[in-house]
Amino acid sequence: MGNIRFFRFCLSAAAVTLVVILLGAWVRLEDAGLGCPDWPGCYGMLLGVPQTDEAIETANLAYPERPVHVGKAWKEMIHRYAAGILGLMVFAMAVIAVRNRRDPWQPVGVPLFLAGLIIAQSILGMWTVTWQLKPLVVTLHLLGGMTTLAILWWLTLRTGRMIPAVTRDPVQRLRPWVLAVLAVVVAQIALGGWVSTNYAALACTDFPRCGGQWWPDANYGDAFVLWKGLGVDYEFGVLDHPARVAVHFVHRIGAVVTAIAVIGLALAVWRATLATVPRAIAAASVALLGLQWALGITNVLASLPLSVAVAHNGGAALLLLSVLTLYHTLQPLPASAPPRQGSAE
Repeated sequence: MGNIRFFRFCLSAAAVTLVVILLGAWVRLEDAGLGCPDWPGCYGMLLGVPQTDEAIETANLAYPERPVHVGKAWKEMIHRYAAGILGLMVFAMAVIAVRNRRDPWQPVGVPLFLAGLIIAQSILGMWTVTWQLKPLVVTLHLLGGMTTLAILWWLTLRTGRMIPAVTRDPVQRLRPWVLAVLAVVVAQIALGGWVSTNYAALACTDFPRCGGQWWPDANYGDAFVLWKGLGVDYEFGVLDHPARVAVHFVHRIGAVVTAIAVIGLALAVWRATLATVPRAIAAASVALLGLQWALGITNVLASLPLSVAVAHNGGAALLLLSVLTLYHTLQPLPASAPPRQGSAE
């Protein structure tokens, strides 16, 4: 029963992590990242936000530089509550792993690492607020969320064995290439985070050109300065327009590189094997890539609709998981792995 319980925890926590990532995007796009100027509470309240006239007046006196906006405060707190639920789930997984550490199927090191990652994510979440949406911190917070999702999904695949691994097949030689493509996808997600945190999504409002140019005039020197010091309010961005154009345009170049990598890998998988599972996952990766392109173009041409922009973040997460799943299918399970879920225990 331990195997089933841990597997269910992994799967549930992965789903919650995806929700937290989407909520984070929603909060960021609604300009609610500083809806609560303190942490972990909201204007000193751990449960709820100031709503009565008296509570709002007290909060405004305590934080005159950040007057209460009830709607934005609730959006930020909903995100924090969801992240808190995820943290409790990950810590529970770590406890289960330690208790079952003598079982050969039970991973221990990875769940403990995840617990540490959740603590690091909490610190980044605090700095996101106290350092007033510093782009480097917010981008690292996004990457930490994606890393959490990827690790939880990996544990789900390895402990649940929902998707069987291919054994004794030439396609296994593609494993290093899958890891390389995975790195490309992660780099593109980081670029997307940099675009979002620097408010550069609409620096170019046409497509495929940018400002009517194939290679736009841009300030690449200032676009990727990671550290600009503390005490700066980064809400709505501090980069000038040419620097934002540079950030946006580099993300477009990254999209082309990612497309070449994912499509090339999919073609290599289809040529290397007749196995249905890796072929299907490779095809799904290409489909998700196409969806990401469609969502990205729509964001530009339709001036960043909220639902489309949030979906773009979700699509990036799913593309990451699809490539990770492909690697799982090419990585044989150890002899001590648990039986596949749904089979005889």
